[in-house]
Amino acid sequence: MPSPIVKSHVRVLRPGEYEILRSGVPSLENQTRLDTLLLTGLRFVEAQRLQENPDWFDRRFIHLPEWAQRKAKRKQRERWVKLSDKGKTVLPFFFKTRPLPDWGVWTGNLQRWAGRAHLDPRSLSVKTTRKTWESWLLAQHPERAMEIVLSMGHDEVTSVRHYAGLPFTKADKDAMLEWTSGWAEAR
Repeated sequence: MPSPIVKSHVRVLRPGEYEILRSGVPSLENQTRLDTLLLTGLRFVEAQRLQENPDWFDRRFIHLPEWAQRKAKRKQRERWVKLSDKGKTVLPFFFKTRPLPDWGVWTGNLQRWAGRAHLDPRSLSVKTTRKTWESWLLAQHPERAMEIVLSMGHDEVTSVRHYAGLPFTKADKDAMLEWTSGWAEAR
């Protein structure tokens, strides 16, 4: 497997690495939570708030009102998060899981699950799924960069600086299709 991708001290997973990590998750509930964090690209606190507000999900998009995030440097007050086909499928199950723990517990879980699955746990954090998702979308749909950054709540400079042009192989890009399929068609 190619070298790990680390941006700003946070690991960006290749699809094969994500599958390895996922195989170390001991319960379907936590696999659902992990998949939701990946497939939505939400900040951890946004996912916690979404879980308490299932009406934000309209079966096609997630609408995050202004109070969903309290990040001081946020680029948008509210946003509509586009979902892939797989994202639309996993969200109803996410709402049936127990509430996400705090970010420190979740990071510890990621590290434990990676160790269990024989994946190097260094640089895994609550930001891993978000950075991974945006990187995958930009690798699959570079021509839709503006839609991606609006969905993620970034600006183009941040997106290009951190998520574009990562060293994904052709095999990585082919494997991303399973996860990103339908995102570009979301309406």
